[in-house]
Amino acid sequence: MIVLGLDTCLAACSVAVIDGERVLAHASQAMTRGHQESLAPMAKAVMAEAGVAFAQLDRIGATVGPGSFTGLRVGVAFAKGLASALAIPAVGVGTLKALAAEASGLVAAIIDARRDQVYLQLFDAGEALMAPDVLPIGAATARLAELAMGQPMTLVGSGAPLLADAAPGARILTPEGCDARWVARLAAGRSPTPIRPLYLRPPDAKLPGGKLPA
Repeated sequence: MIVLGLDTCLAACSVAVIDGERVLAHASQAMTRGHQESLAPMAKAVMAEAGVAFAQLDRIGATVGPGSFTGLRVGVAFAKGLASALAIPAVGVGTLKALAAEASGLVAAIIDARRDQVYLQLFDAGEALMAPDVLPIGAATARLAELAMGQPMTLVGSGAPLLADAAPGARILTPEGCDARWVARLAAGRSPTPIRPLYLRPPDAKLPGGKLPA
């Protein structure tokens, strides 16, 4: 299965093409803004490097959040539009799940959500121990300490240093964004379902009249 993986949810733009377990091409660039302008050219360049035509794709995987409201919508819209044009499935992958895939064993994926909050989800050998949640840092620290129970673990994500005290001795990883190679692998292993953004709290920006973006 040839899969195009995309991530624009965090502080990077990442694209990869895989064929089964083989990575054909991959590119990533750190950025906090500009995902919309960067994604399409990066995808085109990665596909060219892989020697794969868009018509040869079997599936597209994209991170759907939590993360930057603007960034995740860029990736979801691009994946949905391209999948529709190619008549292939687009599969959503949770940002926390994609981050956790970079480590083995007991893993806490943690994203700094600002406002003294973090997005948190725990995994053991790839299996979720809790649903993704947004929590105050104090509550997240207590939750992590309770679930970790002193076991060796990895904290991964921009919020990992914020909860380091809850897991003394834990391995700390702080990638700029999700690795699109893992996004593609996770998307390849899932049954296709309608792709939609995952919001764990309302966006800061609101439309005139106080309405939230759709």
